[in-house]
Amino acid sequence: MTGNEPSRELGMVESPPANGHDFGVLFRTLRRRLFGISARETSFERRGFSGGANGVRERLEQIGSTFVAGYHAALETGAVEELEARLQQVTMELRGFAFEGAAMGLALLDWLTPWKRDRIAHFLAGAGDAHAYMVHVGIGWAWARLPVNLERAITRFDPLLRWLVVDGYGFHEGFFRWPRYLNGQAPQRQITGYGLRAFDQGLGRCLWFIKGGEVERIVQAIADFPKARQGDLWSGVGLASTYAGFASEAMLQHLRQHAGLYQAELAQGAAFAAKARSRAGNATEYTGRAVHNLCGMTTVAAAQLTDQMLSNLPTDTSEAAFEVWRQRLSQCFGDCPQESVLKPGSVL
Repeated sequence: MTGNEPSRELGMVESPPANGHDFGVLFRTLRRRLFGISARETSFERRGFSGGANGVRERLEQIGSTFVAGYHAALETGAVEELEARLQQVTMELRGFAFEGAAMGLALLDWLTPWKRDRIAHFLAGAGDAHAYMVHVGIGWAWARLPVNLERAITRFDPLLRWLVVDGYGFHEGFFRWPRYLNGQAPQRQITGYGLRAFDQGLGRCLWFIKGGEVERIVQAIADFPKARQGDLWSGVGLASTYAGFASEAMLQHLRQHAGLYQAELAQGAAFAAKARSRAGNATEYTGRAVHNLCGMTTVAAAQLTDQMLSNLPTDTSEAAFEVWRQRLSQCFGDCPQESVLKPGSVL
């Protein structure tokens, strides 16, 4: 499947054509025309991405196509319940990306209609809850394109997951403006404090796409950044390589070896991906293979470990609970040799 195929190829239902007697459909069609994104915009050729051998490019472009389809579904659909029904038609393995795209669309609509800003909240209270990680990331995509005070706006979201909005912002900037950032340049001034680290996790996730999953290219790109930023970038790479894929066993082992001093951060990102997929019920055989190679444990065990690290997180604003969570996970992988974590005979 290529990035130029229509949304119906992803199992999504097209909106009915507009007519003069249905103003609602006409309005939604207009939203699509005004704010729609061409599927070509997510292709390697259009973005200038490199690498992507052995089917990786096709896989990552398929993810981009699914994201755009979810985004358009949000623009075209009236009630959130109808949107959720459409998203559930996407194949399980790719469904999270459709929810991410839909969240971008809903966040945009919330901003455009200040008298009705409950779409994201409604989405998270329903089917979006299982994909809460992806939904928060999708909000960041929208806000990267809007005149939003990011630091102030995220305060209305969950204290733990709000930083994934900034992560999504970082991914968006890397995806559409990667030449600006890959020489180690810091993000825009509106992102300060801990937001800079969340931004880098998102930028690190995007490196998996920008470099087509090719380890040597990723290693070199990270090496161009100050050392203080490299751990967060490796965390993002671990997350994307596990959640998005699509790497061979040899590629995953190569990735872990080249992470060097940042193997714990790489494993932490992979564990986050295991948790995100487990929560959504869409973990796959590939998820298990990636978690096995990067974390040294099963998908279930990695997801359970992330849950265990949630206990007694700080509740004040002086320290980001999200960072404490990440540090605890990294410490687990740094203290325990990964070869000894997975017991013989364990099922991935």
